[in-house]
Amino acid sequence: MYIYNITINVEESIHQEWLIWIQDHIQEVLATGRFVSAKLTQVLVEEEMGGITYSIQYTANTRKDLDDYYSVDAPRLRSDGITRFADKMVAFRTELKVIKEFYPFSIRN
Repeated sequence: MYIYNITINVEESIHQEWLIWIQDHIQEVLATGRFVSAKLTQVLVEEEMGGITYSIQYTANTRKDLDDYYSVDAPRLRSDGITRFADKMVAFRTELKVIKEFYPFSIRN
């Protein structure tokens, strides 16, 4: 399993508009069929540059799904955000490979 993480810092002047837009955008990304889920989270550390920072984590089952997203879907989907918010947001992307997931367990007497 792979996690495609996008961290985005958004200027406060467009924050509310961006927050509405990004939720629709996430649904468009999921509609490509390349990802099985997505999480939208707010980063709680304040950035020196100001703004509000979010992380979007998309989960893909295979490396091929992620590569297909990059080659087929990403250029089109990224262009809308760039056109709308150009210099009002900064994004960087990280890929993660899940090695193992752990869950709490209870000890019963």
